[in-house]
Amino acid sequence: MPSRKVIIDCDPGIDDALAIVLAHGSPALEIAGITTVGGNVELERTTDNALRLREFLGFTGVPVAAGSAGALLRSRVNAAGVHGVTGLGEARLPAPALPATGGHAVDLIIETLRADPGGVDLVAIGPLSNVALAVLREPRVVEWARGLTILGGSYTRGNFSPAAEFNIAADPEAAAIVFAAGWTVTMIGLDVSRRAVATRAVADRMAATGRLGTDLLLPCVRFHGMITAEEGPAIHDACAVAHLIDPSLITLEPAVVDVETAGRFTSGMTVTDFRLRDRVPNALVGTSLDVDRFWELLLAVYARVGEGLQG
Repeated sequence: MPSRKVIIDCDPGIDDALAIVLAHGSPALEIAGITTVGGNVELERTTDNALRLREFLGFTGVPVAAGSAGALLRSRVNAAGVHGVTGLGEARLPAPALPATGGHAVDLIIETLRADPGGVDLVAIGPLSNVALAVLREPRVVEWARGLTILGGSYTRGNFSPAAEFNIAADPEAAAIVFAAGWTVTMIGLDVSRRAVATRAVADRMAATGRLGTDLLLPCVRFHGMITAEEGPAIHDACAVAHLIDPSLITLEPAVVDVETAGRFTSGMTVTDFRLRDRVPNALVGTSLDVDRFWELLLAVYARVGEGLQG
């Protein structure tokens, strides 16, 4: 099977880093570009982290472009309290020797999709500012993208607020533009990603991956939360990438999703209506995750990446 090309729009971020390792290491995917956005930490940090990951993992031929520093209309927010000052927890990767690609992330998204219409998936695992700007600048990206998969939203409860998930709450207006753009958004939200918990058994297998485990995986997951035999931090963003590798891991249901932008208590909420009636769904919403198979996929890929780094 030929590899599936992907653009990863991200805000690294601990779980973004683990998702990038998965995308890089899976033979099912080919990273066509990485674009960065301010989110988990500020744009300068997210871009620097993407460059560090690119060199540490060894895919230096892939372009990395910086994008939006913050929301389209709102003050910037971040999650440095969760991801650490650098964004990568306790991981200390070497400084990058190669710079980011010139130009804005939106240009890279548009030009990559234009050059291969129907051949590249867009996966957004941070705030949706870059994707919204791409849609506004060139509406045909909706037709050119093979698909859009996001890690974001929730049809139950949030983590930024009681109603809203962080990536959507960081730029609700951008999310509203993206969901209303005319494509079918695959929304992998907290209802799925909260189940992808890194337990002690997972951490033990990460430790067996050599430099990958000691330098990146473990310093990330251990910073993210307490790890016990049954509990640990959720590895949110990797769920969106895992879905592209094996769509059978996540159950999807069609829905109409609207993003709340004006609510006093609900700003950033993804209001999800599974009752279609005569309406055309604008989203496929993740409702369940095969947790055991998810971890088998991730850990097998991590083991393969770890072997490559040892060489």
